[in-house]
Amino acid sequence: MDQALADYEKAGIKAKGYICDVTVEEDVQKMVADIEATMGTIDILVNNAGIIKRIPMHEMKAEEFRQVVDIDLNAPFIVSKAVIPGMMKKGHGKIINVCSMMSELGRETVSAYAAAKGGLKMLTKNIASEYGEYNIQCNGIGPGYIATPQTAPLREMQPDGSRHPFDQFIVAKTPQARWGTPEDLVGPTVFLASDASNFVNGHILYVDGGILAYIGKQPK
Repeated sequence: MDQALADYEKAGIKAKGYICDVTVEEDVQKMVADIEATMGTIDILVNNAGIIKRIPMHEMKAEEFRQVVDIDLNAPFIVSKAVIPGMMKKGHGKIINVCSMMSELGRETVSAYAAAKGGLKMLTKNIASEYGEYNIQCNGIGPGYIATPQTAPLREMQPDGSRHPFDQFIVAKTPQARWGTPEDLVGPTVFLASDASNFVNGHILYVDGGILAYIGKQPK
């Protein structure tokens, strides 16, 4: 956190950081109360904590399944629940849930992640339905496959000069024929956090280069 705060300061942004286990309701309530007491009502919440466990479903322990659901679905419920009263009182608020293409699709070895992200999509819609009358907008953003240091091994050139098989798969399945970048998520997130989206509610904005709309290339 110290590095993050230093980066903000270097950019001329005054920020305060908190460390909290978002799966523990009492800790979240205490953190939100402290923020509201020292800085005022939380206007924008981005629920982006998440994990994934790539384990075949028949080999996955229930404890491992619950851990993914606890962080990826229960935590957004807990944090949203904590900030909504302040937003209701103020008469405005933005909640952005980081969903996934797995909110719509399944894949091998990600049963818990897909279940949690599918649930998060419906939690997003339900928050919008229940609290829209208080001028609270709850939407989701669904990243596609993003080029990050974590995915770099999947994009490395092979010894024979060919692209990694998964890299080939993603590029072939994406109409824009490339991986997304973190910068591709900036504009959509700012939109959902701004007054420009004041009449957008319960929507999942997929930033995926069109992959969810595409059946794939026809073999030549």
